[in-house]
Amino acid sequence: MDANAGSFVAVRRLSGSDRAAAFHHSSSAEVVTGSTAWIGKGLSCVCAQRRDSDARLSFDLTPTQEECLQRLQDRIEVQYDSTNREHQEALQALWCASFPGTELRGLISEQWKEMGWQGKDPSTDFRGGGFISLENLLYFARNYPKSFQELLRKQNGDRAIWEYPFAVAGVNITFMLIQMLDLQAVKPRSLFGAIFLKFLSENDRAFDILYCITFKLMDQQWLDMHATYMDFNTVMKSTRRQLERELLLEDIQRIEDMPSYRLLAR
Repeated sequence: MDANAGSFVAVRRLSGSDRAAAFHHSSSAEVVTGSTAWIGKGLSCVCAQRRDSDARLSFDLTPTQEECLQRLQDRIEVQYDSTNREHQEALQALWCASFPGTELRGLISEQWKEMGWQGKDPSTDFRGGGFISLENLLYFARNYPKSFQELLRKQNGDRAIWEYPFAVAGVNITFMLIQMLDLQAVKPRSLFGAIFLKFLSENDRAFDILYCITFKLMDQQWLDMHATYMDFNTVMKSTRRQLERELLLEDIQRIEDMPSYRLLAR
């Protein structure tokens, strides 16, 4: 994962060309607490920092779980390549799913700022999450379009004047989940990772579904906390804690059993 020093980005809820000018930068010292991990040039993901209280365990995997983990790790390792036709088509598909009926003038365009990318070239924001962060967004848009559109357009609740940028927040969520579940390790070293791999062995799309759950849960926490852009890291840490609590519930046998899954709407 690339982690570069950068500045926090916020988006004000404006329309048309005004929204493109609504990106605000503040110093990392104002935003980051206890971590220097930054996703691309965007939001800081202090939610991904390792905590001293985390128990480092080791869990043996079944052959099926090993295969599922390897497939997911292969996805995680793929970096976004702006010259790759498949990646270009996926980015184009994300636009079409996000703004149906609106023609995209180019893969590099000021239009992308409407979605919450930092500039006119989304590829510069994928450095922290890789190609899988684009796949996650596209899966969300295609499989839970109602929830996706509600979050993209900030339709629900009493929103802050300065909102989190949707797309860059999505990349942060991908990164946070990879770190939280320790998915780049040979085998799980936490109970959360072991539980997730059980889900993954039963549903190959468990990571994508968990991503959708997390995005919706994060937005719900944002509204409940009456958060503004300076509170994004606090909201992400709260979201992670809620995910961890749900993963430890005894009656959770599959990813769809998580209580927050009910937040999603198709």
